[in-house]
Amino acid sequence: MNYDVIGIGNAMVDVISPAPDTFLDQMGITKGIMQLIERDRAELLYASMSERTEAPGGSVANTIAGIGELGLQTAFIGKVKDDALGKFYADALDKAGTAFPLPPQDVDLPTSRSMIFVSPDGERSMNTYLGAGADISSADVPNVFGNGLLFLEGYLFDKDEGKTAFSEAAAKMKAAGGRSAITISDPFCAERHRDDFKRLIAEDMDIAIGNDAEWKTLYETDDLDAALRQAAEVCDIVACTRSGDAVWVQQGAQRFEAEVIPVTPVDATGAGDQFAAGFLYGVCTGKPLDVAAQMGVMCAAEVIGHLGPRPEANMLAAFKTAGLV
Repeated sequence: MNYDVIGIGNAMVDVISPAPDTFLDQMGITKGIMQLIERDRAELLYASMSERTEAPGGSVANTIAGIGELGLQTAFIGKVKDDALGKFYADALDKAGTAFPLPPQDVDLPTSRSMIFVSPDGERSMNTYLGAGADISSADVPNVFGNGLLFLEGYLFDKDEGKTAFSEAAAKMKAAGGRSAITISDPFCAERHRDDFKRLIAEDMDIAIGNDAEWKTLYETDDLDAALRQAAEVCDIVACTRSGDAVWVQQGAQRFEAEVIPVTPVDATGAGDQFAAGFLYGVCTGKPLDVAAQMGVMCAAEVIGHLGPRPEANMLAAFKTAGLV
């Protein structure tokens, strides 16, 4: 099977629950950020959730699901335990039409999960237990490479095994005639692994996506323009989301822009992931970069308008209506 887009990321079950600010205070949860938690706290928070919605998540997995919904052939490589949540994850991906070539494993750590508490104002507070999914290595990556696009998750860059797996996967993709892309994922990732990240983007990546904080952190500058130009000197396509401001895409000396669509946020979960889905769909289907960026903006706007990190509307139909395809 030759896939259009293959993702490698942390296979994470999102467990989403509405929660008032008083509950966050009570449980000692800092509002609006992602906190890493240990196994016992994960179990406590899971038990304390009122209405639970479970969904297969993880940043790159959300992106891959969005690209699959747009009609491309997709696969996601992530590590889950053969426990209830792991089996749920594999089944859910399969039902959604995304191949999951690494079946649930008999490993020590439970399947990764993120308890996401959504406040009445739409702000999300994520409590993430990394579990089995963070331990991916080259040995876990099946040889499914072809002439499509490989999309990698910056979060997995935290461990040496992940770094090696990424470089090896990108090399195999290149040998098969494909391209590779990465999402920086988090300013802390950029801070902790700056040199390795910069080397990966320069040597192995064709496309890199981040937000303004991530790019400025990576290149140690307050000048976003300078950071993107530095990145574009070593990487073919560099995309930057800027919260409520226009998205910038840099290719060489050329700058493309896409205005954002004002939306009242219901739940910001997955906005960056779905921007990546629309943008990479545009790139994979040969659209000009300003059109690809517009597609990304539309996917992000759609997902902010409801609970959950994946689109509910038919985005391909929306692109047609907007005259983008």
